[in-house]
Formats: sequence, structure tokens, C-alpha cells
Amino acid sequence: MTSLISHTTVDCANAYELSEWWKQVLGYVDVPGDPNLPGHEECMILDPDSGHAVLFIEVPDVKAGKNRLHFDLRPRTGTRDEELARLLGIGATQVADLRDTHGPGTGWVVLADPEGNEFCTLRSRAEAEAPPAEV
Repeated sequence: MTSLISHTTVDCANAYELSEWWKQVLGYVDVPGDPNLPGHEECMILDPDSGHAVLFIEVPDVKAGKNRLHFDLRPRTGTRDEELARLLGIGATQVADLRDTHGPGTGWVVLADPEGNEFCTLRSRAEAEAPPAEV
């Protein structure tokens, strides 16, 4: 017997606001028939294609220290750097720039959402599968 992951849960201070922000990042939607509204202490969003769910739950604790678990995001279209610009434009904060860490055109950027939860943006599949740039 094994288990499967039902959904990913993010503890937060404001479930509605953070779920709305992450909907912009991921292209997720509210659960059909169960819209998220201001004041809701639990807000779930879904990927309309895969059904993956992320649940935001309000907790009294403040985030302290580095996340032990985080999202690694890959652009659905475009490049890592284009996605980075979009994420910064909607309110992400850059924490660390690890682009080119393992050679030209490699690496990722560590960002934080509006409540300080860290996540990374990676190269697109096309960028990752492209032959290395000649130096």
C-alpha cells in the first residue's frame, strides 16, 4: 500500500490574498462551485489541466526561517528570464540569483511570494534541453 499527495498546503496570514496572487503565478483557478472569497481562512486553487491543488490555510504563526519545502516553477511558455520579469512585475521579491551557477545558461532564481514563502524559477524545458552555448 502507498499514499498519494492530495494537495500541497501553504500556511499563511491571508489565505484569500495569497491564493489570488498564486493564481496569477500558476494559472490555477478556484475549485468549481467553491469560490475563494475575502475573509476565507482556507482557499484552494486548482490547475485546470492536471487537477493539482494548492490549499492556503491561515495560521497564527509568522514565517520564521527558510522554507523546508518549496515550489520549483518552470515556465509553461517563454524563457526563465521572461518568467522572472513577469513574477517580479506581479510582486515577487528576488532572494538569490543562481543563474549561470553551473555554466552559461544554467541555474535558477530564488524568489519570495508576498508573505515571504520562497520558491524558484527554473529554465523552460526548451532551454534545459538545448545544447550548451559555446564559450
